[in-house]
Amino acid sequence: MAQDRFYATGKRKNAIARVWLTPGTGKVIVNKMEADKYFGQIFKSHKIEKPFKVTETTEQYDVMATLKGGGKSAQVDALCHGISKALLETNPETRLPLKQSGLLTRDPRVKERKKYGQKGARAKFQFSKR
Repeated sequence: MAQDRFYATGKRKNAIARVWLTPGTGKVIVNKMEADKYFGQIFKSHKIEKPFKVTETTEQYDVMATLKGGGKSAQVDALCHGISKALLETNPETRLPLKQSGLLTRDPRVKERKKYGQKGARAKFQFSKR
């Protein structure tokens, strides 16, 4: 039985993208809105299209995603990561081109915690000699 819906989770910083791929015409719907309307001016459509270009599946799948947490920029990266992992579910042979493009690697950089006795993660309280 052929599966017609593929699911994956993408993450970046505090942003989490739950992504479903279905065969279609290439529509991207994020939180029940069109992607360009949801992301507005900072929309980076090339980041969302990159996994499809690498796997040569442009306009073959519709994307339905739910995004939570983080900022818009991190959400775009989380969506790209989720799409890449979902494309891997559709066809395991696409693993090599996705891996070579660095799309399957989760970006481990996150905000460093504030330490006690300091103003921030690295910043110290102002020192007064006198």
